[in-house]
Amino acid sequence: MAPQATFSAESKGRPTPEEECDLRTAFQRDRDRVVHSKSFRRLKHKTQVFLAPTGDHYRTRLTHTLEVAQIGRTIAKCLRLNEDLTEAIALAHDLGHTPFGHAGEAALNRIMPGGFSHHYQSLRVVDKLEKNGAGLNLTHEVREGIMKHSKGKGPILPESPESLSLSMEGRVVRIADIIAYICHDLDDAIRGEVVSEDRIPADCVRVLGQRNSQRIGTMVRDVVLQSQKTGLEKLALSVEVQEAMVKLRKFLYDNVYEVSLVHEEFHRATNIIYQLFETFQRDDGAFTKWIGPLVPQERRDRTICDFVAGMTDRYAVNLFERLFVPRPWAVL
Repeated sequence: MAPQATFSAESKGRPTPEEECDLRTAFQRDRDRVVHSKSFRRLKHKTQVFLAPTGDHYRTRLTHTLEVAQIGRTIAKCLRLNEDLTEAIALAHDLGHTPFGHAGEAALNRIMPGGFSHHYQSLRVVDKLEKNGAGLNLTHEVREGIMKHSKGKGPILPESPESLSLSMEGRVVRIADIIAYICHDLDDAIRGEVVSEDRIPADCVRVLGQRNSQRIGTMVRDVVLQSQKTGLEKLALSVEVQEAMVKLRKFLYDNVYEVSLVHEEFHRATNIIYQLFETFQRDDGAFTKWIGPLVPQERRDRTICDFVAGMTDRYAVNLFERLFVPRPWAVL
């Protein structure tokens, strides 16, 4: 591997020390723990862009995660970095995402004192919530990489050290996340007839390609070649490709993420989050029935937030109906 790669034998360890496995490296074990976790399985019913799509081929948070992992492994392999660490970070990076995508995250951010971020929630999931409170006990490198993956409209290649993962593998996941969602969200938007192919900016098509696979290939190849030119001192993109990525991302915000056709349903979803949270906050019976007994050392709102954030879209909708929608009287 390259000198800049993170070696599993040199890991900074786990929160709770444990005996090493004789078959798998520490990062392979982390990857396996994530894949076998409940929060990973729930990603299949969490929104990526389109709320509870009925079509079979729209992305969910799970398929997004798998695409990030595949793109990340390709980049890591080409740069001779640690593929296992890259994959482990990628598979875990969105475990803390809420139901209803970023609309759910925004709702919890407004409700929770101190705010809410799926980055921190993902870390909380692997540290504290999984395995009935025992956590997954992941390595420092995976946990640090989870905290530093991409952020919305932030820079594609940030310069500030506090925005960058300490490992090159964590930085690879960040760029892989952006490549994945730029490409597959556009692909889904075309499939859902939210936008048409002829509306994609012409210079983006010229630089990145006409098809989804071409765009992914162009971005991956560019980050590999440009990073190699730096001697792997940093991840890099050519000016032309980076500008096209920024413009295509802006196109998605202007024409997909923030348009009423997509956004209207998320207003309804946001109200579900608000009402569920408020009900559990004031109603001891509902809290005990659906969440369980309040743990003395945990704040009530923190426990509610963990519960709501962990829901799938359909669980949130079904629970809302159970709590608020009247059912016909069944006794004759």
